[in-house]
Amino acid sequence: MKAARWVAVGLVLCGAMVDVAAQGRGRGAPPPPPGRPAAPVDLTGTWVSVVTEDWRWRMRTPPKGDTTSVPLNAEGLKVANAWDPSMDGRCEAYGVGGIMRMPTRLKISWQDDLTLKIETDAGQQTRLLHFAKPGAPSPASGVATTRTLQGTSVAEWLRSGAAFDAFLERGGGPAPPRWGALKVTTTNVLPGWLRRNGVPYSQNAVITEYFSKITHPKAGEWFVVTTVVDDPTYLAQQFVTSSNFKKEPDDSKWNPTPCKAS
Repeated sequence: MKAARWVAVGLVLCGAMVDVAAQGRGRGAPPPPPGRPAAPVDLTGTWVSVVTEDWRWRMRTPPKGDTTSVPLNAEGLKVANAWDPSMDGRCEAYGVGGIMRMPTRLKISWQDDLTLKIETDAGQQTRLLHFAKPGAPSPASGVATTRTLQGTSVAEWLRSGAAFDAFLERGGGPAPPRWGALKVTTTNVLPGWLRRNGVPYSQNAVITEYFSKITHPKAGEWFVVTTVVDDPTYLAQQFVTSSNFKKEPDDSKWNPTPCKAS
């Protein structure tokens, strides 16, 4: 329960930090530097999902037609109801819109200074998060445009720099820590499932994620990823979830399990 409370605190901090960062940019503040050299948090390592809510939809395949809490429109409901149990385990469930909700382990590492890599053992997926150099075109413009399950992901750091700088201007006392989080926006996706029972998102979906890290001397290292799915084709409004991951000391429990091709 203590760990869960710390995760909840992290969500609040992440939301506050994003607001502060937006205010700072509104005053003409320069964007934060990209990639590994300027990372405000370290997300590398092996992580395991800790399923503390939505257990019935995440730890097993829900029954056909169970779309509870997903704001599907009429077309989305039609597609969800067309799913068949024989399709269970297919790779559509492991696309960017659903993979972070899976009971899975992640390996996060830097492929290079501007590319953060996320590997999953569930479904054996690989995500590449691309940072842009200041003044350069969006990374999406230099990435293959073929639609994939993991799409094209553009990453940027969000920081509480405005609050930090204001504190220094006031003077007095030690400086507060610089909080930071990772924002990832993914487009160019293949159609996939938000849940294993075929609850759909379309190729028009835009998936935005916020990764916020929390460290506690007793609870260890955690991160929370808040995922916002916008899909004008199948959703009546945004679908928002938060998923918790705890850092593991090594990858001894890594268990790659492939998904089934369509």
